[in-house]
Amino acid sequence: MVIIAHMKRRAFWCLAMVLAAFGIVAAQTSSQTAPAGQPQFKVQIELVTIDTLVRDAKGHFVADLTKDEFAVYEDGAKQELSSVTLVRGGRVINLLAPLPPPAPEGIILPVLRTPTNDAAGRVFVFFVDDLHLQVHKTPRVRALFQQISKTLLHDEDMWAMVTTGPSAVAIDLSYGRGRLDEAIKKIMGSELSPTEIINAPPGSRGPIEVRHRAHVAFTTASELVRNLEKIHDRRKAVVYISDGYYFTPFQNARVNPDPGSPFAKNSGAALAAVIGALGSSPDGGASASQWHPDPNRGTANEEFADSDLARELADLTQAANRANVTIYPIDPRGVMDPLGDIGENVDQREWRQFVSKTQDTLRVLAHETGGIALLNQNEFDAGLKQIDAEASDYYVLGYYSKNPSAANRNRKIDVRVTRGGLTVWARSGRR
Repeated sequence: MVIIAHMKRRAFWCLAMVLAAFGIVAAQTSSQTAPAGQPQFKVQIELVTIDTLVRDAKGHFVADLTKDEFAVYEDGAKQELSSVTLVRGGRVINLLAPLPPPAPEGIILPVLRTPTNDAAGRVFVFFVDDLHLQVHKTPRVRALFQQISKTLLHDEDMWAMVTTGPSAVAIDLSYGRGRLDEAIKKIMGSELSPTEIINAPPGSRGPIEVRHRAHVAFTTASELVRNLEKIHDRRKAVVYISDGYYFTPFQNARVNPDPGSPFAKNSGAALAAVIGALGSSPDGGASASQWHPDPNRGTANEEFADSDLARELADLTQAANRANVTIYPIDPRGVMDPLGDIGENVDQREWRQFVSKTQDTLRVLAHETGGIALLNQNEFDAGLKQIDAEASDYYVLGYYSKNPSAANRNRKIDVRVTRGGLTVWARSGRR
């Protein structure tokens, strides 16, 4: 028995030497495992893709560029392109198919190349934020989609639609044009009117319903663009139909209304009802007619509302950039009346501020993701044709970042071409 045990130990030692000679590391036994609590580090290599538009002096797309004519820099360091895809008229041509990520040192793997292939079709997702679409503008929104169906969407394109509110439309990516006609009929705006916003219950950081609706819209849009990460080598365009966002609209009318306005009268009547129910006034003795709200009430808590909105926008645009998604916001309100809606008793200055703030949020979505925003327009034909052109002709450049440090989360990207006389557009950063 002693001789047999010795032979087994010797055979195991020989096998270990053979495995070591071939560079194979054997798994350790439970008695040789790393101590509990020892940190483990994981390295993830991700292919970064960038949509790139290259045009000549006349604005025409340049479709004959090669890999060697592109140069991509991340944080100032030149990157080696692993894939170059040309999309011409919606048809995908892999000039340089994506290569696998570099293997860890010490392991030699065969290089596998994906065959060059052609594929047709573009990807459009219609995000209809009906929580932020005026109800009386519903016919205008439906007419806009009829125009989108004729001008922007082609038979071979894939499309999807999702709404944020009571329209309750959720259509996955498909080619069926008939479903679009059915979805258009269901779209119905349900945005809060200025009167409803002013009379709504206040919150610690502004109108509660306003913040809730915006959060629902941003959450839905972020989930949508994250799902688009699964689609590669396509320019994924999100047509974003919304009136925009503003967390503290009509602040003066809400906090310190004009005593002669209907808002103040409604507030006074509500206050009188509360006083009658409690049997006393807020100050312990004054009547409802003698009590006036503090002019500064609520303004301190709403001071950081703009930064909260900026954070929501940043989260959405960063998710879009990670998924290589371009957002094209469209404000269906058209050219805005500086005097405001006739049926709304709103100060003109506050109305103009409301319009400016809401449209600025749409501009941010377009600028940060490389799209264009169609604002203050009654006719959208020219803008839709521009979106059509940008979604039809472009390059998709791919590379494995040489800057994997997790500490530097915001990466600056610069795409250049060596051929002279050309203009290049690409998103300027990623996370």
